[in-house]
Amino acid sequence: METAIQNNTEQSRYELLVGEEAVAGVAEYREKGDLVELTHTEVDQSYEGEGLGSQLARAVLDNLRNEGRAVIPSCKFINSYLKRHPEYADLVPEDRRAEFGL
Repeated sequence: METAIQNNTEQSRYELLVGEEAVAGVAEYREKGDLVELTHTEVDQSYEGEGLGSQLARAVLDNLRNEGRAVIPSCKFINSYLKRHPEYADLVPEDRRAEFGL
């Protein structure tokens, strides 16, 4: 299955596309200065169980790292992903990590 990630800045969300146009999942965010608060992640039910949520989380976190942005993982899925992948914990400001169990 061919997928792509795009940042839809008009809707403040990253979109996981399957094929050329089908939006299979989204990771919504709010920008707060240098911080990006990830607020909600959702994958369409027809794609659940295929690892697309993790693929989306990894791509979003990699993109934010490349931009030099810090992350506030308010979304339960993103927070859970960070706990399973501690190599991304440094994206959360050090003084906020305990708040998210990191």
